[in-house]
Amino acid sequence: MKYMLMIYAGAVEADGTTTEVGDFDAWMSYDKQVRDAGIMVSGESLADLVTATTVRVDETGVRTVTDGPFTEAREVLGGFYVIDVPDLDAALDWAARCPGSSGDGAVVVRPVADFGA
Repeated sequence: MKYMLMIYAGAVEADGTTTEVGDFDAWMSYDKQVRDAGIMVSGESLADLVTATTVRVDETGVRTVTDGPFTEAREVLGGFYVIDVPDLDAALDWAARCPGSSGDGAVVVRPVADFGA
């Protein structure tokens, strides 16, 4: 079953960058473990929040585009993995190994919907 591991940084700086979650070597090691285990479906790190653009469409179909790091949340999505593992317990185990789950960070685990099933 496929699960998305959404990696959240714990805080946003005034310039829109996020606090560091784990060191580079820890991330490279984790990425290698996921690939070597054969469970990697996809994954990416996202650019700093200042590069974000938000699009909203109102009930009349009018589009509003907002630039910048405008967020109400304390935590910011910094990247993700989609993994294919047997069950939720295995996904939770991989989430706990992720450097993003330590310190101020968090990893949210959600199953990927399978509309073909």
